[in-house]
Amino acid sequence: MSKNENKSLNGKRIGIFGKGGSGKSTVTALLAKKLSQEGYPVCVLDADSTNVGLPQALGMEQPSKTLLDYYGGMVFSGGAVTCPVDDPTPLENAAISLDDLPPQYYTQSENGLTLLTAGKIGDLGPGAGCDGPVAKIARDLIVHRQNAEPVTLIDFKAGFEDTARGAVTGLDWVLMVIDPTSASLQMAVNMRDMVEKIKKDELPATAHLENAGMVALANKIFKEAKINDIFFVLNKIPDPEVESYLREKLKENDIEPIAVVRQDPSIPMAWLKGKPIAKEKTLQDVEYILDKLEEAADGRA
Repeated sequence: MSKNENKSLNGKRIGIFGKGGSGKSTVTALLAKKLSQEGYPVCVLDADSTNVGLPQALGMEQPSKTLLDYYGGMVFSGGAVTCPVDDPTPLENAAISLDDLPPQYYTQSENGLTLLTAGKIGDLGPGAGCDGPVAKIARDLIVHRQNAEPVTLIDFKAGFEDTARGAVTGLDWVLMVIDPTSASLQMAVNMRDMVEKIKKDELPATAHLENAGMVALANKIFKEAKINDIFFVLNKIPDPEVESYLREKLKENDIEPIAVVRQDPSIPMAWLKGKPIAKEKTLQDVEYILDKLEEAADGRA
């Protein structure tokens, strides 16, 4: 048996969300590296349809092809992948094995971290700018490996749109990144409320679906959502005063952060230069996130 087979987060899917500029991709990269350091097999799915730079932050190459290519392209360009709002039908062949996936669809680091790209819309041309199909891939994709099931980290696009599309229904946990802005505080409340509604089996909006079968399918997906909880991480925190204020405002809405990632001037410089993010002190901050996720997976939270 592989030494990695029985780790508590194996096979779990964790979505990282945040407003634009909150640092969700930074937290994704740091958490991926920390998980890898702790012996986890890790798969990172870049599900941000417009942002670039995550491969460089991970110290990896961009895969030469996206999963949108693998699944036949988006419906708006004549392909097979539809938007989950217009068509909630699950992605066909959503479970993939990294042992069988053609190598042009992923890259791997020396320590075994795997990177997949759901899809980018920057070069698809006029009329193909809706990235709903990218959200469907992020919602449904299940990644397997022969020796041990990887932890899958999904870096979603900035904002709330993919959450409203139901992309969180396929996750085990949501990780919400909060930077020192009022917009980020509000989005945290909106995300918390959305997750709570899904956990309580509140059904999605379906008035736009004319087919009764589609309505039933959309309702089924939300009723069977696997999401366990949402956790909150403070990011880009410059000093104790800012941290205290954010904690106070979040407490007013019964939100308690699980970790604080301090502001580090080397991180924006790494993004600017396209270099890996690897500051050891910041990785120590991320250790608190890993501890909380493992507690939740073990039923200790």
